[in-house]
Amino acid sequence: MKHSEPVIHRDPEIMGGTPVFVGTRVPLATLLDYLEAGQPLSEFLEDFPTVTREQAVAALEQAKEALLARARPA
Repeated sequence: MKHSEPVIHRDPEIMGGTPVFVGTRVPLATLLDYLEAGQPLSEFLEDFPTVTREQAVAALEQAKEALLARARPA
């Protein structure tokens, strides 16, 4: 699933420039914290209804692509 529109942005006027989901004040780091703690995506979405499933999945896909692009060959 490719998401052509930005799903994460950083604006110094919104939460001091913390990367947040577009149209919300929900930091991307919050999603990562939930997943790191073993919480399902559905719980994050329930707790932060301003973030759509599509936004969350697209953000994770973009993070994955960025990490893979930066990986060093063995």
